[in-house]
Amino acid sequence: MPLSEQESVRREALRRLRELGIEPYPAEEFPVTATSRDIKKNYERYEGKEVCLAGRIMSRRIMGKASFAELKDGQGRIQLYFNRDELAPGEDKTLYNEVFKKLLDLGDIIGVCGEVFKTRTGEITVNVKSLKVLSKALRPLPVVKVDAEGKVHDAFSDPELRYRRRYVDLIVNDKVKDTFIKRSKIINAMRRFFDRHGYLEVETPVLQPIPGGAAARPFVTHHNALDIPLYLRIANELYLKRLIVGGFDGVYEFAKVFRNEGMDRTHNPEFTVLELYVPYKDYNWMMNFTEQLLEEVVKEVTGGDTKVKVGDKVIDFKAPYPRVPILEAIKEHTGYDLHGKSEEEIREIAQKLGLEVDETMGKGKLIDAIFGEFAEKHYIQPTFIIDYPVEMSPLTKKHRSKPGLTERFELIVNGKEIANAYSELNDPIDQLERFKDQLRLSEKGDDEAMYIDYDFIRALEYGMPPTAGIGIGIDRLTMLLTDNDSIQEVIFFPQMRPEKPEQQGPELTENEKKVLDLIPDQPVRLDEVKARAGLSNKKWDKAVKGLKAKGLVKVFRDEDVVKIQKTD
Repeated sequence: MPLSEQESVRREALRRLRELGIEPYPAEEFPVTATSRDIKKNYERYEGKEVCLAGRIMSRRIMGKASFAELKDGQGRIQLYFNRDELAPGEDKTLYNEVFKKLLDLGDIIGVCGEVFKTRTGEITVNVKSLKVLSKALRPLPVVKVDAEGKVHDAFSDPELRYRRRYVDLIVNDKVKDTFIKRSKIINAMRRFFDRHGYLEVETPVLQPIPGGAAARPFVTHHNALDIPLYLRIANELYLKRLIVGGFDGVYEFAKVFRNEGMDRTHNPEFTVLELYVPYKDYNWMMNFTEQLLEEVVKEVTGGDTKVKVGDKVIDFKAPYPRVPILEAIKEHTGYDLHGKSEEEIREIAQKLGLEVDETMGKGKLIDAIFGEFAEKHYIQPTFIIDYPVEMSPLTKKHRSKPGLTERFELIVNGKEIANAYSELNDPIDQLERFKDQLRLSEKGDDEAMYIDYDFIRALEYGMPPTAGIGIGIDRLTMLLTDNDSIQEVIFFPQMRPEKPEQQGPELTENEKKVLDLIPDQPVRLDEVKARAGLSNKKWDKAVKGLKAKGLVKVFRDEDVVKIQKTD
């Protein structure tokens, strides 16, 4: 594939470095003794001291015998000062005149050692005394400029490019890195909270013979040695409950789960969920526990505040949160009371409300669709939506005092589900009947209905204590706490369509582009194109010569007429 002009220049610089005896990709350790953030935060301790840093060159200002550059390391950015005679104190000035000024480019990774000082304008700077090339970048970075007023120009902002080339996104867009640091803080804060309560972190299978624990379409694969189909897990719930049967006092897992469904701003086929199961508890206890958990997590991310700004809203995670029965929420926002209604009656109501429904949708899916379309968006502050109908909750214990309902809640924040929790169903006979109801839905054409997991039924028959369980979507929680409205922004490498092969042709000058655009797909008289181009003879000749050298056009004589034609 042809190289761009900049890529060619960088490869030539690579060759010249090696000619000078400099290895552009050295194997030995570079002794980093400080970071940009540490130096800036503790300037008094570092002033006049020698430090060694490593990072990328993000900008340069070359001014003869003295120059400045900006270095970006893992913690931030810092200014570097290069003086020719201090960097190269002897007669040989190659390190400054050739290596630094001519053979290094933006994006190159270097190691420097030097003294910390402040410039006359008060900027903390490192006066470089030694320089080592650590990695020569062969592709140019996008040049993102910030003017004196803080306005960003030429931002690397195209979402498709950013998600495909996350490595570049992280280099040039500092806010992106902050998002993923906060994601890590969220997970670590949750982990500390669970560990403090004595719960055990575990791992369960990703490849499962039966995709259980949720209503979703699975990804299917094949195990060659066993000659059986296997499924990427859609949930880890049933395996965690098996561990509760086995006698643990509480287990949790941060799990990658996979659902073969549509993709949008809040759905990715691969996502992360936290699931926790605690014996001898119920959904009321779990609501209280969830309030405590999220309050602590939000404080960790914000530095002590329970409030976060999401768009133009301020959301407060301070406990307690309101608790609203789902059928009451639907009644409030649609005017329809679904208590005691049959499947057909609910289907008629859904149709009156303008929803697209079909015969494959059972009572649970119909209620879920009505709530999702008309009620969910109204709950901005953290709210527990509770007491779901049995048909919506095949793994949930029936409500102790409300016939037809279950002890289940979903936590809704900013109009989106963040968590789903139950008083877990531990009656094996009831559980088998619920699985059979799901099987009947599958036979009607619902390709998201649950499978029957007979081994899980067997585990329940050995006895599972009363248990509270919860699943929290880590990606959606991170979206909230980092003020991002797309799940792709909080997943390092979101799923995307395969990238088309890069069709990169040779770089053209403006005149070459102008001439090429004037040539139709068929051969044309050369003098006609020249007249339309409006270039001087010198510029015209240079443009045509350049296009011929790049193999983009050919000039030939057809009888007595000189013609020009694009090549294939």
